[in-house]
Amino acid sequence: MATINAVIIVEENDVTQKIKKFEEENFMILKIVSDTNSIVKGIKSIKAHKPDLVFLSIAFKKDTFFKKFSQLEQHLPKLVFISDHKEDALMEFKQSAIDFILKPVECNDLILAVYKAIKYIKMERSYQNQKINTIDILNSSSQPNDFVAVSSLDNIELIPMEEIMYCQADGRYTTFFLINGKKVTSSKNLKEYNSILDSNLFFRIHHSYIVNLHHVLKISKKDGYYCEFPNGIFLPVAKRRQEDFNKFIKIKD
Repeated sequence: MATINAVIIVEENDVTQKIKKFEEENFMILKIVSDTNSIVKGIKSIKAHKPDLVFLSIAFKKDTFFKKFSQLEQHLPKLVFISDHKEDALMEFKQSAIDFILKPVECNDLILAVYKAIKYIKMERSYQNQKINTIDILNSSSQPNDFVAVSSLDNIELIPMEEIMYCQADGRYTTFFLINGKKVTSSKNLKEYNSILDSNLFFRIHHSYIVNLHHVLKISKKDGYYCEFPNGIFLPVAKRRQEDFNKFIKIKD
């Protein structure tokens, strides 16, 4: 099992220090990538680092955290709640917590919480690998240039390629932006889709973007190359890809 990454969102410094001490003694299984006592900064850290686990101890602002947390458009990390009050446990388990730690925080509590997280993550990754195998079969057996099989957070979706405006890299994930305004996040990275999508329609203009030429309204050459889409988005064409992109357009004209 690889090391799991964690974010700490905790108001009390002594609790933070206890978790950090645990990390030092168990660096093979846990890495703290960020710690803060602010919900806003904590949510930003989750977006930036995409951790496996979040330690949360915010006494009076849980509703604010849950609202912002539920709006994240990515695979959500596991939550471990830390509180002074036993009665908080029921409410927090309803928010999909994997564990609840009653203060004062003890080393054994952290060991149990981290190993619960590891267990859940292993189960999810095993399930995800099964989904990826299914997707690979679908993508290899589906009719060419028609559909792409995408593993979203909850299921496998068959998306007509003609409905894809562009794809955007998001770390190890890929987000599909469709013409109906829908967004679908996949667990595969952009490089993998570059070899799956119809090469007669799609071109990788940037290390972060693959575009469907049929949905490009116009190409702006002012202050660099940009592709404009119906949703008002402008995507940059990387300098090193501009020559190949020009050839691609000419071939399709």
